[in-house]
Amino acid sequence: MDAKIREFFDSVGSFFSGGDNIPWCDRDIIAGCEREVAESGNAESKNESLMRLSWALVHSRHPEDVNRGIAMLEASLDNSASPLQSREKLYLLAVGYYRNGDYPRSRQLLDRCLEIAPDWRQAQTLRKVVEDRIAKDGVIGIGIAATAVGLLVGGIAAVVARKK
Repeated sequence: MDAKIREFFDSVGSFFSGGDNIPWCDRDIIAGCEREVAESGNAESKNESLMRLSWALVHSRHPEDVNRGIAMLEASLDNSASPLQSREKLYLLAVGYYRNGDYPRSRQLLDRCLEIAPDWRQAQTLRKVVEDRIAKDGVIGIGIAATAVGLLVGGIAAVVARKK
């Protein structure tokens, strides 16, 4: 019985916490990636360093870093040399938009990513997380709206009762 109660509370806790498994990146790693970009010599080395920096930025806990990563990836998306590189950039953009709370945009980018590589588990997993988040936000929104309507009706009923 204790296991069932614990499972129930864990599911409720994960519902409200968001429960994604996307890694976070610290500012010291971002600083290291920035140094690597500055020190990179040839174009190929610089592109690889920029991809690592973009990865670090969209996985940051700081919204300004995430926004910077999104801007870098969007600027470089048209310059992708291969479908594999496009897939990586689309995925990282989806992570960035997910971190910013723009779940519909994240889902759209993941759909494009999965058009390139339909069996890519990482993108499939993130798409499920995004879909769950969109559904959860809808449920919470409905709950807030229902509460507001209930308070409004209760207030009207109290005013009517007071007048009598």
